[in-house]
Amino acid sequence: MALRLTKTSLPAEPVSVADAVKAKYAAENQLVQELVRRGAGLLTAEDLRGYLRLFAEAGELENPQRVYQARKLLLEQGLATLGGRTDKRATELLLAMARAAVSLLEADAAEPVLLNYAGVIMYELWALDAARLLFEAAKRLDPELPHIDRNLREVSKRARSGGHRKLAVHPVLMDLTKRARKVAARAKPADGMRLSLCMIVRDEEEMLPRTLEAIKPAVDEIIIVDTGSTDRTIEIAESFDATVIRREWTGSFSEARNVSLEAATGDWFLYLDADEVLVVEDVEKLRSLLGQTWREAFYLQETNFTGNDDAGVSVVHSALRLMRNRPNYRFTGRLHEQIALHLPAYLPERVAHSSVRVNHYGYLGVVRESKDKARRNIELLLAQQQETPAHALGGFFHYNLGSEYFAAGQVDKAVTEYELAIRKVEADDTWWHEFVPALILRSVKALRAAGRNADALRRAEVGLARFPGFTDLVYEQGMAHVAMEQPGQAIPYLERAIEMGDAPSRYTATVGAGTFMPRIILATLHLNRRQTEPALELLRWCAEHHVDHVGTIYPYTTALIQSGMDPKLVVSEVQQMPAGLTAAGRFMLGTALFEQGHAELAEPQFRTVIERHPHGGAARAALVEALLYQRRYADAATEAELLPEDAGAAIVVVRSELFARLLTRDHQGAERALARAERVGLPAPERALYASWLAQQLGGAVPAPPATALSLLGLMLESLLRVQDFENFESLLPLLELTPVAERERRELLAQIYLRRGFLRSAGREWMQVCERQPDARALVGLAQVALANDQAAAAATFAEQALALEPGTPSAPRLLEIARARAAAEAQPVAA
Repeated sequence: MALRLTKTSLPAEPVSVADAVKAKYAAENQLVQELVRRGAGLLTAEDLRGYLRLFAEAGELENPQRVYQARKLLLEQGLATLGGRTDKRATELLLAMARAAVSLLEADAAEPVLLNYAGVIMYELWALDAARLLFEAAKRLDPELPHIDRNLREVSKRARSGGHRKLAVHPVLMDLTKRARKVAARAKPADGMRLSLCMIVRDEEEMLPRTLEAIKPAVDEIIIVDTGSTDRTIEIAESFDATVIRREWTGSFSEARNVSLEAATGDWFLYLDADEVLVVEDVEKLRSLLGQTWREAFYLQETNFTGNDDAGVSVVHSALRLMRNRPNYRFTGRLHEQIALHLPAYLPERVAHSSVRVNHYGYLGVVRESKDKARRNIELLLAQQQETPAHALGGFFHYNLGSEYFAAGQVDKAVTEYELAIRKVEADDTWWHEFVPALILRSVKALRAAGRNADALRRAEVGLARFPGFTDLVYEQGMAHVAMEQPGQAIPYLERAIEMGDAPSRYTATVGAGTFMPRIILATLHLNRRQTEPALELLRWCAEHHVDHVGTIYPYTTALIQSGMDPKLVVSEVQQMPAGLTAAGRFMLGTALFEQGHAELAEPQFRTVIERHPHGGAARAALVEALLYQRRYADAATEAELLPEDAGAAIVVVRSELFARLLTRDHQGAERALARAERVGLPAPERALYASWLAQQLGGAVPAPPATALSLLGLMLESLLRVQDFENFESLLPLLELTPVAERERRELLAQIYLRRGFLRSAGREWMQVCERQPDARALVGLAQVALANDQAAAAATFAEQALALEPGTPSAPRLLEIARARAAAEAQPVAA
C-alpha cells in the first residue's frame, strides 16, 4: 500500500502559515502512526515479511524526516516486542530487524541513532564485534548520544564473559555482520559541505564590518539583502565579496530573510544580524558542525549584552541560527521572525546545541536608542496582529510584543502580553519551546516592575516547577522579597541562587544570577545594617572572580568607605582592580563617592566619563550634582548648558541648571534656561516654580508656585540644607509660604526635611506647632522620631502611644513604640561596676 501526503489531506484555505504547518504536521503524523499501528498488528501475527515491507512503504512518504521517523519507530517497535525472549521466533525477528537496519545504514551510514539500534540488535544476536563497531561508530558521530557509553560497556562485558551463541555462525547473520562492519567503517561526518551566511541589513555601516570580518573565514558565501541603506553598508558588504540583493522594505523581516535564503547555494545556511558577531576562536567549531548531516539545525550560544556599552551586563541563551538549506525551511512573522516551527520537533536528535559562541550587541542601550527599536518593533508587531486571526497568534507572538512593551517602559501592557503568552503555552502544551523559560523570567520581572511582588513570587514557583535549574527565577524571588522590605526572607533565596550557580544557556540565563548578582545584593543588605565586614567579604569575591562586572564597584566602594578607609585610598584601590575601570565603572565609583559625601573625589570620575562619552546625559547630570554639592553653582550651570537638548537626561540637567542659575542670581542665564526647559519638556508646574523664584529675585510681583510643584520645592530646600547653604535656604522659604497648600502640609514637609538632615530641634518645632493647634497622629509620630534620635526613649514611647490612641492604624507607630520601649527598658537596667 503506497502512502502519500497529498494536498487533499490539508485544509483547503489555511488561515495562517502556522495553521498550515500544524495541519501538514498532523496529516503526516497520522500517516506515520498508521504505519506503526499496522506494524504492531503484523508483529503480533508474527508476519515478518509484512513487517519488513513497512520499511519500504515508509520510504514513500514525501517528507524525508517522516521517513526516518517511521523507520526508527518500526525498529523501536520490534525491539519492544522481544521483551527479553530468546526463542526461535525472537531470533527470526532479530534477523529481520538487522536486515532492515543494515539496509537503511547502507543508504546513509551517518545516522547515530540507527547505528546504535543496529548495534543493540547485533548485541542481542551475539554478533559482538559488529555490535561494538556499530556502537563506536555511533559515538564517533555523536559523543553525547544517550546510552551509548553504557552500551559499549555492556558489549565489552559480554565479550569478556566468554559466553557465545551458536547463531554466530548462521549464514544470514554472517552476511549481515560483514555488511555491518562496512557500514560502521563508512559512518563519518560528511566532507565538503558548504555554508551560506544570510543577512538582511539597512544602514549598518557602523556594525557590519566587525560582523563580516569575524564570520568570513567560516563561510563559503555571503548573501546580504539590503532593504534601503543610505550609508556605506552596500559598499562595505561588497568589500567582503558578498552577493548583495537590493530589496524594497515591505515591513516584514520574514520576507526579507527568505529572499536571502532563496539565493543561498550552500548545504547549510547561517543567519545573523549586523550586530551579532561570531567569536573568532570558534570558526573551526562552526565548520566542524557542517559534517553532521544527520542534524537539521544547531543552536549557538548567544550572549546578549545589555545596559550601556561597557556595563558588563549580559544574558546567555541558545539561539537557533544554523540550519540545513531546505526549501521548506522559511521564516514567518513580520518581526521576531520564526523558522523553528518548520523543523522536525518530533525528532529531538535532529536539532542539537553547540558550543559555538556569538556576541549580540543589539540590546545595548546606546544601540537601541539610536535606532528607536522599541517603537518600531511595537508598530510592526501590532501590524502583524491586525493581519492575523487571534487564534493563530501563538505564545511566541505575545511574548515578543510583551518584551517590546517592557523595553519601552510600558510595564502594564507587558504584563498583559506575557499573561496571554503563558495561557497560549498552557493551551498548546508547548512548554518545550525554547522561548518559554525567557517568557517566565520576563513575566516575573514585569510583575516586579509593576509592584506586584507577591504575584511575581507565585509565577517564579510555577516556572521552577517546569525549569528546576533556572537560577534566575530563584534570584528574582529574593529580589521580590527585597522590594517588599523583607530582607530576612530574601536572604535564603539569594543564598540558594549562589548554591545553584548560573543556569544553563538553554534557559536564556543572565550571567551572574548565580554568582556575583546575589552576592552584591547580600552585601547591600549587610551594608544597610552597617555590617561592613561580611559585605566586604562578599564584594571582594566578586571583584576577584568577576572583574569585568561594574555592578560590584558601587557597593564595594561604599563598603570600603564605611569601613573607615581613607576615601582617597578607596579611590586608589578601586582604580587598581585587575580589569581596570571602564566608563561605566568610573560612573559607579563616582556615584558611590558622591553618595558617601565626597563630591570633590567624585567630580574627576564623572569628568573622565564625559571625556569618553561627551553626549552622555547621566554622567553630565552627576557632574552637575557634584558641583552643586560643593556650592560651585556657576560651574554647575556652565556644565549643564553643555549638554545637547536631545540627550536622554536633558530634563534632569536643565532642572539643575535652573537651580544653579537662580542660586547665583544669574537672571539672564535663568531666562535662557527657562526657554530651554520648555523645549526639552520640563513639566509646566516645575517651570512655573522656577519662574516664581526668578520673579521674587527681580523684585516684581511673585506668582504663587503651583501646588503640584511642592515636591520639587521640597527637594530644592533639602539640597540647600544638605550643603548648609542657609542663606539661600531662607530665601526660598517665602515661596513655600506662597504655595497654595494647607499650612499643615507645609509644616510636615519642612519637618521631614529637618529630620532627614539632622536638624532635630527645627523638626520638633514644626511638629510641636502642629500639636499646639490640633494634634494629629503624623505629628506625634514625628515627635517620637525626634525623641528617639535624641536618646529620649521614654518620651518617644509616650508620643507613639498618643499617636496610636488618636489613630490606631497609624503606620510606623507600633514599630516606633516597640523600639522606644526596648530602649527605655535597656536604659533602666543597672550597669555593672
